[in-house]
Amino acid sequence: MPSLIQQLGGYGVACGIAIGRAHLLAPSEFEIPKYHIAPDAVLHEVARLNNAFSLVRAEIKELRADVAETAPAEVGAFLDLHRMILDDSLLCDAPRDLVRTRHINAEWALTIQLEEVCRQFEAIDDEYFRSRSQDVRQVVERVLRRLAGERSARVPLPKHADTGEATILVAHDLSPADVLHFREHSGVAFAGFLTEIGGPTSHTTILARSLGIPAVVGIAGVRERVGEGDRLIVDSDSGRVYLRPDADILAESRRQIRATTQQRAGLRKLRGRVAQTRDGVPVELLANIELPGDARDALEAGADGIGLFRTEFLFMNRDDLPSEDEQYESYAKVARTMKGKPVVIRTLDVGADKVLNPGAHAGSSGTRDGDGSGPQPNPALGLRAIRYCLAYPDLFLTQLRAILRASEHGTVRLLVPMLAHLHEIEQAIAFVIRAQEQLTERRQKFDAGIEIGGMIEVPGAALNLGPFVRRLKFLSLGTNDLIQYTLAIDRTDSSVAYLYEPLHPAVLQLIHHTIRGGEKAGLPVSVCGEMAGDGTASELLLGMGLRRFSMSPAQILPIKQRIFDLDTKAAARLAARVARMHDPMEIRSALQRADRAARRGDK
Repeated sequence: MPSLIQQLGGYGVACGIAIGRAHLLAPSEFEIPKYHIAPDAVLHEVARLNNAFSLVRAEIKELRADVAETAPAEVGAFLDLHRMILDDSLLCDAPRDLVRTRHINAEWALTIQLEEVCRQFEAIDDEYFRSRSQDVRQVVERVLRRLAGERSARVPLPKHADTGEATILVAHDLSPADVLHFREHSGVAFAGFLTEIGGPTSHTTILARSLGIPAVVGIAGVRERVGEGDRLIVDSDSGRVYLRPDADILAESRRQIRATTQQRAGLRKLRGRVAQTRDGVPVELLANIELPGDARDALEAGADGIGLFRTEFLFMNRDDLPSEDEQYESYAKVARTMKGKPVVIRTLDVGADKVLNPGAHAGSSGTRDGDGSGPQPNPALGLRAIRYCLAYPDLFLTQLRAILRASEHGTVRLLVPMLAHLHEIEQAIAFVIRAQEQLTERRQKFDAGIEIGGMIEVPGAALNLGPFVRRLKFLSLGTNDLIQYTLAIDRTDSSVAYLYEPLHPAVLQLIHHTIRGGEKAGLPVSVCGEMAGDGTASELLLGMGLRRFSMSPAQILPIKQRIFDLDTKAAARLAARVARMHDPMEIRSALQRADRAARRGDK
């Protein structure tokens, strides 16, 4: 009789299937001692704290030194980030001050400061930056373990390591450093991992995706449902985990692994081919990146350029603002890496809802009272993106000068987020002109013909395209925010997340209207939200007239294969049928049927 198969659901990182034996890690939470100390014990307690930080720095440094030159750029970048967190004064200096002023033990002081920093992060509307609190917790946990006297914060080996079977880690949470250590230094076959927390934007998830490690995260209570040594199948493409599968499921999973291996080998052959439809229409496939090192991954995936360089990462987790030279070096590195291919750099998309430490505003003049760093009652509708930059002109001009200087090293384009009004477009252009004048006065080189584009992510902008097509050179549809604002759904609120529907007819009408409006005006339009990398939506977007898709580097080759299967005339007929539908479920079914037909080569 076959064994019972339990399916556990979570968020998969889309890196295939893994089969192995479960190794349960001890929960990351442990009791934090809290007590007051005598005044003459303050120096000793501060020394304990300093020593714990030093030991963890040494661990991170050792891991960083072991990173192979051929490893994905994210590997070193995430270790560098954790090292930066260790050096952040909010975590290494503030706890020492608490020990001195409140006469409390090091663990208590560090935990107080951790919760304060995480409160700031968790008030952020943007999911990617909100999830950075997880990195802070992971780093602080390593320090706390050192304070508790543990010899190392590294992951222990499983008891079944000598059986020859692959190991799948099961944990409440894993840090990028833990994943790297277990993969590179454990001496066992590491097949994948499961965690109880985490999401698509956690650095552990991103690292797993870049390294091709199958994983499913965000499975509530998984440690209570899986036993040590249980056989697991981790299907990271579907986000499902099979617990104690029977022989039939094992055989099918092994067949899928072989098929996936062959498919990936076939996809790699597409890197050098120009993306075009079955009827010969060329399509641009661009990459979205967060870090300068990601540009190398974009090239490896055969990207036609960078469609969205999110610059916020340079401004986060620090007490100051990045200087013009620091920003210039980052932007120029991407431009040089892409070797003449277009690089679209988005200006700072941060707001009062996102964490720029209060100290970062020192010396940055603004047009508003206060420093704008505190949380707002409704941050999604508050001072963010272009509104924020216009409120802090020195910050905006500094970034514009850095981008302009980088334009000398490649085909750089400038993208302004969350535009909604004509006066915002005019002000943004005026700031670019002012930055150009300042560089001219300094006799510094830049591309005087740099193209300026705008993001369409507010319904009001999509419905009033006239000012955009008259004043700008290209448009970029940010579908994530466009969906949120069109449907009045906070996509970070789990109680209403089920209403976040990319295929809602109103959303599709705004997308189609924008693509058509750009086409009539002769302006290129791209889609840079999650829809661009969704293979099911590819034919619909193509049928609406989209010819420029921007997505994660890992999604480029699968979407390129999808494009080869499509015909623009059939896609246009599909878009016309969908335009007459009013139910997202009906639309999804129509797209799935069209997807199957295209893969079969039906006309």
